[in-house]
Amino acid sequence: MNPQPVIDLPTFNALKEAMGADYLPELVHAYFDETPQLLSKLQEALAKQDCDAFRQAAHSIKSTSNSFGALEYGAQAKELEMMGREGKLENAPGKVEALVSGYEGVRQALEELSHG
Repeated sequence: MNPQPVIDLPTFNALKEAMGADYLPELVHAYFDETPQLLSKLQEALAKQDCDAFRQAAHSIKSTSNSFGALEYGAQAKELEMMGREGKLENAPGKVEALVSGYEGVRQALEELSHG
């Protein structure tokens, strides 16, 4: 079984086509600026058991990641979003750590694609 690619190329290429190749690097860098901040907010919300802030941060990560074609990463964030919505964060710590550690792979893949 082949592992899922980090970035779904049809999704990424659709965004590139919609936004224009010239504007894409700017969008990618905005994602690079925003996502680490959102991951920090997610960790802070978990520490405070703030389900609403947790849900909002996870939702933002999900939405932007899916837009760039990081569908597996977006799915992980969606799972966290649902935990926040349901107010059940007891199983979240390991999943948050997986999301945090998975960001670097997404960042590298987008960096390569946006300069390709």
